[in-house]
Amino acid sequence: MAILDVQHIEKNFGMTKVLQDINFSLEEGQVLAIIGSSGSGKTTLLRCLNFLETPDRGRISVSGETLFDAEDPSTQRESEIRRKRLHFGLVFQNFNLFPQYTALENVTLARELMIKRGEKPGDSLKSIRREGKVLLAQMGLQDRMYNYPHQLSGGQQQRVAIARALAMKPDILCFDEPTSALDPELTGEVLKVIRGLADQHTTMIIVTHEMSFARDVADQVLFMDGGLVVEEGRPEEVFGNPQQARTKQFLEKYKG
Repeated sequence: MAILDVQHIEKNFGMTKVLQDINFSLEEGQVLAIIGSSGSGKTTLLRCLNFLETPDRGRISVSGETLFDAEDPSTQRESEIRRKRLHFGLVFQNFNLFPQYTALENVTLARELMIKRGEKPGDSLKSIRREGKVLLAQMGLQDRMYNYPHQLSGGQQQRVAIARALAMKPDILCFDEPTSALDPELTGEVLKVIRGLADQHTTMIIVTHEMSFARDVADQVLFMDGGLVVEEGRPEEVFGNPQQARTKQFLEKYKG
């Protein structure tokens, strides 16, 4: 059974159709890479999955539970949406760390606030901080836990952001062009971390312009253009033998 099932998602901004009848599923432990030109709807799709945008049509299910149904208002209550966001972790392209907090505080803050609101009665501040330290160590940042964001490189900041997303123990980890704000040297260190997560069978959705990385790490690939899924399949199919003219055009342009 698919851990994620997306059916007929549509999103409009005014008269502009940003997402049109998006359908796909993802198995637990798989990596989905979403590729396409800027403006093709990739980021909006991620924002819909993380309930930062509300689709105009469609349904989103995780592990058999319907999290969103455009025709069912009960799935759209703000209190329910906040709970359902916990199924997903989102790593932004520009890090979005809080500058006034250390790396460790950035990682643990959300779970600490949940304890204070009484939403995680089984957790303790001590256990949360211990787990935060373990995550930062896994990111290679054991000696940067008490540094503030301005004291970290871009690659280090992005690794803190990944640890922060993992700290919430999401079912699905989402990346929105995680290396676009980094120079080539720092890009490699972040991709290495993501590759390691894939080796651990972390379920992930990655919006990326790194074609070779997508080909190597993904189990399936979606190519989007103009708000549509133009082509989907295994990496060797989409990259090695694309069936749609638009996919071929995009990949040739990217190689060029």
